[in-house]
Amino acid sequence: MATTTQFEKIQSLANPQVPAPISLNALSHNYGSRLALDHLTFDVRPAEIFGLLGPNGSGKTTLFRILSTLMVPTGGHAFLQGFDAAREPNRVRQQIGIVFQARSLDIKLTVAENLKHQGHLYGLKGTHLKRRINEVLSRVGLLDRAKDAVETLSGGMQRRVELAKGLIHSPSVLLLDEPSTGLDPGARRDVWQYLRMLRDDEGVTVLVTTHLMEEAEHCDRLAILSEGKLVALGSPFELKSEIGGDVVTFETASEADAADLAQKIANRFIISPSVLGHSVRLEREQGHKFVTDVVEAFPGLVESISVAKPSLEDVFIQRTGHRFWTEQEEAAKERI
Repeated sequence: MATTTQFEKIQSLANPQVPAPISLNALSHNYGSRLALDHLTFDVRPAEIFGLLGPNGSGKTTLFRILSTLMVPTGGHAFLQGFDAAREPNRVRQQIGIVFQARSLDIKLTVAENLKHQGHLYGLKGTHLKRRINEVLSRVGLLDRAKDAVETLSGGMQRRVELAKGLIHSPSVLLLDEPSTGLDPGARRDVWQYLRMLRDDEGVTVLVTTHLMEEAEHCDRLAILSEGKLVALGSPFELKSEIGGDVVTFETASEADAADLAQKIANRFIISPSVLGHSVRLEREQGHKFVTDVVEAFPGLVESISVAKPSLEDVFIQRTGHRFWTEQEEAAKERI
C-alpha cells in the first residue's frame, strides 16, 4: 500500500481561500518588438517543487526576473503570497528566497560570514541570526564548514551555501535559476535532496528554471514554455501519459527521404507523422510491431529505428511541432 508523503498531506489540506504562493494572470513582457512572455496564466500550489522548463529563448529567465522583482512586466500581473510583484516589491522580497544561476558569494569570506551579511540585509542580528545560520547550515549539511573560506569549497558545496543564503530569512517561497548548472551528477543529487527536504519538512514552495529534461523529471509539476507561450502544464507523469503508446522514430539519409517516407506512411496507415530533419516521428501502440510493417512496406528508406516510451521532449515536440533545442539555435544571443 502506498504511503502518503508530507507533500501530499500539505497539498490535500491546502485552503482554497489562501492565495496561491505564485499566481500569474495574463503575464506578458516584451523587449520592443520582441515578445518574451505571452499572457501566461497559471498557479503554483503550496509546498510543491514547480519547474519552468524551456530551451534558451523560451522566456523562463524573463519570468524568473519578474518573480524576483528585478523586472516589471509590460502586461498582466505576478502575485507571490498574494502580493503584486510589480506594485509591492518590498512585500514580495520578504516572502521569497532567491538562488541565482550566477554566483553571488564572496569567496574570500567564510561560509558563516556570507550568511551573516545576508541576514543583516533582512534585519536579522544577534543570537537569532547565529541560531538561524546554524539551522540553515545544518539543513544543507555544511555546519562543519562554517568557518571555512568559500573559495576552499567544491562547486557543489558552494551551491549549497547559495541555497543556505537564500533560506536565511525563512522564506515561504524559494526561487532557483538553473540550480544544477556546472555541478557534477553527485552534487546535483544533493541539491535535489535538499529541495525535497524543504518541501516535505518545512512546506516551502520551490520554483526552479531548467533546460534539462532529467532535472525537470524531479519536479512535482511543470510549466513548459516555448517562445514565451505556455505549451504544457502538469506533472511529468501526466504530461507523458497524454501522448499514449510508444514514440517511434525512423531515421533516413536526407530530409527529402524523410518527407517521402512520412507521406508514404500517412497514405498507407492513415496517420499523421511529423518530419524533424532527417527523422520521421509518430506515436503508436505496440510500436515494435509497427516498425516491421513500415520497413517491409518501404525498403531502403529507413536507416535506423528507435522505439521508446514518451519523454518530456516528446511532449514538447507534440505541443510545438519541433525539437526542444531548435529554439536555442534560432534565439538571439541575448538570453530572455
